[in-house]
Amino acid sequence: QNPTKHRDYEGFVEKFKPRKTTDDCYTPPQIYSAVRDWACAEYDINPSRIVRPFYPGGDYERYEYPGACVVLDNPPFSCLAAIRRFYQTLGIDYFLFAPELIMLNCKIDDCCICAGISIEYENGAKVNTGFVTSLDHCIIRSAPKLRCAIEDAQKRTRAEKTRAIPSYDYPDAVVTAAMCERYSKYGVEFQVEPSEAVKISALDEQRAHGKTIFGSGLLVSKAKAAERAAAERIAAERAAEIAAERAAEERSKAQRWSLSERERELQATLD
Repeated sequence: QNPTKHRDYEGFVEKFKPRKTTDDCYTPPQIYSAVRDWACAEYDINPSRIVRPFYPGGDYERYEYPGACVVLDNPPFSCLAAIRRFYQTLGIDYFLFAPELIMLNCKIDDCCICAGISIEYENGAKVNTGFVTSLDHCIIRSAPKLRCAIEDAQKRTRAEKTRAIPSYDYPDAVVTAAMCERYSKYGVEFQVEPSEAVKISALDEQRAHGKTIFGSGLLVSKAKAAERAAAERIAAERAAEIAAERAAEERSKAQRWSLSERERELQATLD
């Protein structure tokens, strides 16, 4: 079998596969459940009233909506404005997933909920997702508890898909390659002489639990352990400084806009 031909064939077949778009963003069950539970608690929705008309091959316009139902679903983003108008015309309450940053583009009287989170959908697409609803009296609002609920659901979803790499906190007397990488990243000088350390693959406490140091490590002298503790403090301080500098730089790049006289007069009418 010719491997070159095999690769060419796979490339040929790949060209005819349907491309996933934001309209194919099927919601992971745990994330949908988190959103549904928050909405039910926030707006006193009976879960038995919830309907989901958006599914492969479904037609939301011909769907048979029971009385007093609430549509809580992830619709095709490309026709979201038409969907919102459709439900408003029929007087059907809704709570819909939406692309967060452009929710206000549509001149529709409903509420835009900005959860401030990127959701990873079943097809691998990551979309900054918010929600639009007819159930809220606000025009726009934040929802920190909803964000937390989605974040927790995503962590559980990822944990089910991949085995999490354990995170260990070692005493100052242990040195690993990952630690020295961190010191280099933040400009901290640190070195260990052969007479100051012995190589170890695990601490005794780890062995008792069937664990090891990833990539092995060094057990260092008390004096060197004190140096490592100091190196850790300096690295942490520099990491915080760099993060603050980057945040300030991003703010300085932002173009600041001002209100016109007409807009200030309009604002005065709101007061």
